Amino acid sequence: MMTKFMTFMTAIMIAMAAPPSAQAQEPLRLTLRDGVIEALPFALPAFQSEVAGSEQMAADISRVIAEDLNGTGLFRQIPASAFISTPAGFGAPIAFPDWRAINAQALVTGAVAVNGSQVTVKFRLYDVFSGAEMGEGLQFAGTTDGWRRMAHKVSDAVYSRITGEAGYFDSRVVYVAETGPKDDRAKRLAIMDYDGANVQYLTDSSAIVLAPRFSPTGDRVLYTSYESGFPRINVLDVATVGRQQLATADGEMAFSPRFSLDGRQVIYSLANGGNTDIYRTDLATGQSTRLTNTPAIETAPSFSPDGSQIVFESDRSGTQQLYVMGANGGEPQRISFGNGRYGTPVWSPRGDLIAFTKQEAGRFHIGVMRTDGTEERLLTSSFLDEGPTWAPNGRVIMFARETQGADGTTGLYSVDITGRNLRRVTTPQGGSDPSWGPLQR
Repeated sequence: MMTKFMTFMTAIMIAMAAPPSAQAQEPLRLTLRDGVIEALPFALPAFQSEVAGSEQMAADISRVIAEDLNGTGLFRQIPASAFISTPAGFGAPIAFPDWRAINAQALVTGAVAVNGSQVTVKFRLYDVFSGAEMGEGLQFAGTTDGWRRMAHKVSDAVYSRITGEAGYFDSRVVYVAETGPKDDRAKRLAIMDYDGANVQYLTDSSAIVLAPRFSPTGDRVLYTSYESGFPRINVLDVATVGRQQLATADGEMAFSPRFSLDGRQVIYSLANGGNTDIYRTDLATGQSTRLTNTPAIETAPSFSPDGSQIVFESDRSGTQQLYVMGANGGEPQRISFGNGRYGTPVWSPRGDLIAFTKQEAGRFHIGVMRTDGTEERLLTSSFLDEGPTWAPNGRVIMFARETQGADGTTGLYSVDITGRNLRRVTTPQGGSDPSWGPLQR
């Protein structure tokens, strides 16, 4: 039985356009629901240059917008070679019959103006079959160095107007950049655009770093460092690269941190005397609270979007499984009951699903399940897939994959929650432990 925004999607169906007469009453909309994938065809003529010397910037921005939309698996770009006509200028009348003839359902037009170090981008989106503009035209302004962000903002607006959901293109990912042979890899923190562009390094490779996690506002990153010989949790300011370390006693090992929803607290695992439990620390006061207290190994905690619950992994039942408990501790409830071992759970920003890593029969998988453990679905399968992280809109998951053998490599991949749109995220070196940040402001 269908419900609006089903908690667990088994596929995505694109609502294809009806005949023109019906479309006049019903605007173009891409509906996310049970069904099959049929990408919505869109046309994107190269954005026009409004100022001499803006041609290359206009072409680059058009290319990135097309890559964003095509990369979702929900849209299919119609090649320029099929165009019958193109707009005479931004804001000029649209010859809708020419676009209907090539079965374009959405049309994106735009213009770019570069003046010194400043660039202005404007666009319009049209429902071709109804012959109407979808929303009002928008304009973004910034520096030439930030042109990719403006392209992503256009993509987010187009995606949102057609699907009715928030986009995720103007966002960043922090991850562990890896170089060197498999048995001696150098690791350092790096940050990039969601699509792998604009990589910047936040640490050097003098010490092993693991599990970076963005703050809810994207201005700070938690990570685990081995520079002292023991795992310690650091909080790094993205803008200044300044950092502070969570206080731990001698002999204690702290790892697997995540921010609370207000960014003021950190939940993490603390190993002490052979016991590993989940703790919460207030960043302002340094006060710590123990949330679990068992002989089991309990780690990888993640808050629910409303901050009321925590999902984590534990071997208290004898094997590695997933549990949910209240944000202040209490008796947890087991939610994973399939074959194999479960780990690295992370709550979707939408609150409807929990993503996880699963190991079964010698294979690793990225999967999702409802928050009560029902409707488990495996999205990937390989020699080693691990560490899922959610896009800001809760529709795409990024994770790390390692290939088999002594010369195996690491890399980042993304997959939508149907499991049908698996893509490699291109980075300069190998990558692991991704954490997807919020939309930028």
